[in-house]
Amino acid sequence: MDPECSQLLPALCAVLADPRQPVADDTCLEKLLDWFKTITEAGSSLQLLQENPCLVELLCHVLKPQGLSARVLSFSLRLAGVFAAQESCFQYLQAELLPGLFGEAGPLGQAAWSAPTVRSGWIQGLRSLAQHPSALPFLADCGTLDTIFSLQGDSSLFVASAAGQLLVHILGLSLQGPAEGPPSPQACDWPVCAQKIVGHIEGSLRSMATPQVTQALNVLTTTFGHCHGPWMQVLWERLSPLVACLLQEDPLPAAHSLVDLLLSVARSPVLSSSDCGLWETLAQTLRRLSPAQAGPLALGILKLQDCPQALRAQAFGVLLQPLACVLTAADQAPGPPGLPEGTTGDSVTVDTLLSSKSACAGLLCQTLAHLELLQPLPQRPSPWPQAPLLGAAVTILRFCNGSAAPASDVGGRLCAILAGCVRVQRAALDFLGALAQETGPQELVTQVSAVLLEYLRSPDSSPTVLKKAFQATLRWLLSSPRAPGCCDLDPDTQLFLRELLPVLRKRLCSPCWEVRDSGLEFLTQVTRHWGGQAGFRHALLASEVPELAEQLLRDPESYVRASAVTAVGQLSSQGLHATAASPEQLGGQKESLLAELLHVLSTDSEGFPRRAAMQVFTEWLRDRHADVAEDTERFVARVLQAASRDLDWEVRAQGLELALVFLAQTLGQPSARCPYAVAAPQATPPGPLAQALRALSRVRLFEFAFRALFDCDRPVAQKSCDLLLFLRAQATPSGGLQEAEGSPDVVPVEAALQRWRAGEQGEPLGDLEPEAVLAVLRSLDLEGLRGALAESSDHVEKSPQSLLQDMLATVGVRGENQADCY
Repeated sequence: MDPECSQLLPALCAVLADPRQPVADDTCLEKLLDWFKTITEAGSSLQLLQENPCLVELLCHVLKPQGLSARVLSFSLRLAGVFAAQESCFQYLQAELLPGLFGEAGPLGQAAWSAPTVRSGWIQGLRSLAQHPSALPFLADCGTLDTIFSLQGDSSLFVASAAGQLLVHILGLSLQGPAEGPPSPQACDWPVCAQKIVGHIEGSLRSMATPQVTQALNVLTTTFGHCHGPWMQVLWERLSPLVACLLQEDPLPAAHSLVDLLLSVARSPVLSSSDCGLWETLAQTLRRLSPAQAGPLALGILKLQDCPQALRAQAFGVLLQPLACVLTAADQAPGPPGLPEGTTGDSVTVDTLLSSKSACAGLLCQTLAHLELLQPLPQRPSPWPQAPLLGAAVTILRFCNGSAAPASDVGGRLCAILAGCVRVQRAALDFLGALAQETGPQELVTQVSAVLLEYLRSPDSSPTVLKKAFQATLRWLLSSPRAPGCCDLDPDTQLFLRELLPVLRKRLCSPCWEVRDSGLEFLTQVTRHWGGQAGFRHALLASEVPELAEQLLRDPESYVRASAVTAVGQLSSQGLHATAASPEQLGGQKESLLAELLHVLSTDSEGFPRRAAMQVFTEWLRDRHADVAEDTERFVARVLQAASRDLDWEVRAQGLELALVFLAQTLGQPSARCPYAVAAPQATPPGPLAQALRALSRVRLFEFAFRALFDCDRPVAQKSCDLLLFLRAQATPSGGLQEAEGSPDVVPVEAALQRWRAGEQGEPLGDLEPEAVLAVLRSLDLEGLRGALAESSDHVEKSPQSLLQDMLATVGVRGENQADCY
């Protein structure tokens, strides 16, 4: 510890130990604790206490009846645990201090124990202390374990969770010591702490009371998830009969916790490869759980790498049962077609689906989500029943919008329950979109297209459902096959597009802004992927969609305007923007689009459209868009001028991105390399470099970058620093421009930099000579500035000495304020 901190520490400990003094806030105490952790990790805790006895005195105040504030008491308990984590310091404190802090005679009997922060500090202190075998007898003899057992049911969820985690840690510590031979199956041969914890778990499991069973199962779940020693198999063999007994209870206690435990055991490398009856227990549990409870277990089983095939088939059948019920309810056939053999909708699943709207929606949404997670995994069941899953998703969507024709009484009741259920509609559309990764029978694909059009057309579709429908439609469109020997879209897709575009046109005129926004997002994505397809281009240009998208640049909602900017930018990049009535007006139309986007960048009152405009302009410049290529310098100058005045830091940062693209193009580089790259970019020869620097000066790029170097928003300054480092790397290796006739005049530039550093605006720099630019670049410590920008905002005042001074100063300030008030 620094001598300066050692001098301040006694005064601070005295303040913390005095209940009459105002207490530092939690943030300062957390920083103080972190500092002590850093010291003890680097050196001896015992030496620290011997050199600073004020720390021991602070801990002794915990034992006094008048006590400390709850905040300081919690801090002191955690601090004691940090010190006692080293065995030598534990022995030093064990005689009197530790029993008083963590034993039955400690804070447990004080009024402050009612504060959750004190109980949490007590647990965290023990967690830090229990790092070595010497701590185990102390934990076993001072009544600590009994207190931890009771805290598992604490009213504070944080305290209860921490208590369970602490039991897992102590159990692992007690059983990881050196043992000769394999662990003994007899509990009497285990360490005392392990005996007590396992005995408590056994008692909780035998109680059959849901709270106690839940606590025991949660401890076991964490234990098997984090500990993988050889004693894990012995522990499971001892406790698995009690776990199996839970399956005989009706109702089944703590079903969700039981599922978590069984999956944790199945994932354990020690147990999954041994013959311990685990697979039989999993199969029995699948049969015993309700449909909603069995779904997570079935999904977990199917995710396992090594699992008996019979159990996988059983789990997949359980997962598919709700969809089998749906298919049966909508089909005239006696059973669901195409599902794996043995998959039927049993009466329990049917009863769950028909019991209530919430139960039906919950089970279907859970099933669809689980199958969506399973679908891309390599260990998913094979063969994958793509066709029946497509049919089930389409049927569910038709049950929800009332277009299904139920084939049974169950189907009629499902129609009534699911009618207008937005939650199920969203889940089914997500699942339908996920199924687009694979193909299916043409008849089913036609049904998919039809049901998606139904939802996109329906006036009853909510905005969130329409968004999901657009997303699913996009995924199916992008997965559609190409016609053999042709790079264009197949006839079925072109027919679907001709039906879809009028629907999109209608949705772009919706009175709901979320719907207009979703339509524009869909238009942007489908244009990005299909802009070069002749069939798509013809269909889009024949519709009024591009014109409507351009009209939405003036939408009253800023989110819609931003999406419209992105959409028209993408359309224009593909040559699909709204065209003029006659060819003679074509050039004017192009100019009007560029001018309109510049108008958005310069005048829009919201940040989202302006950011979108900057992103579009950057893409246009990168792709050498025709409108930009006509006069690139004028385009860049106008964009940078607007970006430099913008109050939104993201707009200014995107302006620097555009400037970097222009810089790379002007210097003849294929792309802007990162200044941190190991291989520096190839330098530009002096002749072309001078011409490039003059072009950069004409567009006012240097002024924009130098001004941004001192921007009050750190991301902008960092991006400017990157840009200037890139430019210097291009110029410096070549020797730069030779200063033939004296030194360049850098005084105006340096004066402007001083003004901008001070936060002043100043006059524009005007055109700069290349030699002056390079001289300024060489004089700037860009590496140092980059390092300073990478540091946190409080790095200057982050020292421990500053923390101690601040905490002491806070006490004095508060005292003066109290005196003034009274």
